[in-house]
Amino acid sequence: MRLKYDPEVDILWVWLSEEPFDYAEESNGVIAHFSAEGRPVLLEIQGGREFLLGSLTSLVKAEEVRLP
Repeated sequence: MRLKYDPEVDILWVWLSEEPFDYAEESNGVIAHFSAEGRPVLLEIQGGREFLLGSLTSLVKAEEVRLP
């Protein structure tokens, strides 16, 4: 897994695989990219700063972290 955050556009990218992606679906500010076989390849999380800060807070409190 590979992560990248760009503060200029406030997007967090999470690569789950190095496969090429074929199509994408968007839901609640998260764009999921899938391979031609339907496997998740990349997640683009809009509002990445808030997601990261909220996730870290939840993890410190031993709570579950959920995607938006």
